[in-house]
Amino acid sequence: MKQLFLLRHGEAGFSQGSDFQRQLTEKGRENLVRMGKSLDKKLKSVDLMYCSTAQRTMETADLIGKYITIKESMFTKVIYHGDMGDMIALLEKTSSSVDSCLLVGHNPTISLLLAHLSDENYLGLQPGMMAVIDLEISEWKMIGFGTGILKEIIQ
Repeated sequence: MKQLFLLRHGEAGFSQGSDFQRQLTEKGRENLVRMGKSLDKKLKSVDLMYCSTAQRTMETADLIGKYITIKESMFTKVIYHGDMGDMIALLEKTSSSVDSCLLVGHNPTISLLLAHLSDENYLGLQPGMMAVIDLEISEWKMIGFGTGILKEIIQ
């Protein structure tokens, strides 16, 4: 069994610059700190984190990383630009030695991925929400439609 944590970045403000450079709002930071403190009781560490290279997702990962141990991190633009198929392809390449994975990303892709893996109706994850999915697979290359069970939504 593998475990996947899908985290939508915290609340971000509007920017004069590009969407890619949008930063978290103060409220977004506060909500992530609150979540981080609650995660400390539920989730001590993850083996691997995939994170978009957009500013708001990197800030989100940094804040959450203060509360849980992230053993290895990979930052990629694929999560910013990609669709659900790209996320599946990324996860399929994950080493079988990784048992727990955190993916920090964006809507609508992250919510579509949740619905696809869990065979649930679309649950639009709001900024700063995390879905905990137990995957009934022994290797990441087996990930696909309906292979997961949504265990919890954390906010």
